[in-house]
Amino acid sequence: MTSWTIQDLQVVQTRQPTAAGDDTFFVAVRAGHALGWYGPVGERVGRYVNDVLAPEAKDVLVTDHAGLLDHLRAAARRRPGEVASWAVGTVDCAVWDLHGRLAERTVAGLLTTEAPRPLIPAYASWLTQDLSSINSPNVLTGVMAGGWSFTKWGLRRNPSDPSAEAAVRMAQAVERCSHALGAPLAVDAVGTWTPAVALAFAQVADPACLRWLEDPLPRHDAETYELLAATPLPLAVGERAHCDEDPVGLIQYIRPTALTLDAVGCGGLTRAAQIIPVARAQGVPVYPHGRSLVPGLHLAAAYPDAVSAVEYRLRWEPGRQRLYEMPLRPEDGHLRLPDAPGLGTTPRSTACPAPHCTFPSRARSPTAPKGPCSA
Repeated sequence: MTSWTIQDLQVVQTRQPTAAGDDTFFVAVRAGHALGWYGPVGERVGRYVNDVLAPEAKDVLVTDHAGLLDHLRAAARRRPGEVASWAVGTVDCAVWDLHGRLAERTVAGLLTTEAPRPLIPAYASWLTQDLSSINSPNVLTGVMAGGWSFTKWGLRRNPSDPSAEAAVRMAQAVERCSHALGAPLAVDAVGTWTPAVALAFAQVADPACLRWLEDPLPRHDAETYELLAATPLPLAVGERAHCDEDPVGLIQYIRPTALTLDAVGCGGLTRAAQIIPVARAQGVPVYPHGRSLVPGLHLAAAYPDAVSAVEYRLRWEPGRQRLYEMPLRPEDGHLRLPDAPGLGTTPRSTACPAPHCTFPSRARSPTAPKGPCSA
């Protein structure tokens, strides 16, 4: 393959209809005759990419993913921020898409020397449906009828409840719903638990009803996670992993049942591909987080022995897929790997980036990508 260098990177906005609060920005990166894309991401991520990371990507070899990641991480350390790791991962994924287009291969095909798995198992999550509030088993069985590997639900703590009472109420909800479905459930604390609630829940919950409890603590608190890991409670972590986090330490002190790694939030596909062998060596299966479904799908296709299934978010993913030129649609609980070169993240339409730019604080080069434009 010709040695292509990155000529320009730009942030543009979709022209497709979106709901309030939806991510609407795409990153476009150019080399030679091709454009690579990743999105949608939120405005804060787009602004960070534009203001901090875009200059770091210019003139880097498209195929030098590790070198690019080092440049981006160094820039993020100089300008730390809440969205820095997400922004690093966004640029990384856009460049992988560009690499695939130039090589005329899928990104999964670039990640592995084997034939990628074409059909990927998925599990369904519906975090706006809280188990404590589900009174009819039809809600549970109706979702499971989609052929999913399993299901994941929200499990929110009522802030007015004392820790012990909240733990008992939530444990009873898990047991009731698991029995109604006839299968264990994955649950997500959705950022509403405290360490005291998590420790109390571990004492009263029936582990047989749980596939895992995801992110019960608001941060990777090693001391409390070690206490939780000493109980029979199955734990899942990984969504909050950032581009400079040590995956060995994270896995060893938490000893999770599942690593719910976000393929963008952790620093991108390059970083995820570095973490997966660590998880495999520790015997921890990876279940890519659903906010980054498309990159996660390529990981699952490239590493079928390590990545068991991807998360499909029933509430949000259909809307995100409508922004793509080639939307993914579930097939009896599975997702088919796109067979076009790249990732499959080309936007259906974007606002034309010339002559006006989305974020005017950085000067545009004359080779700024024009991209698909419905103007």
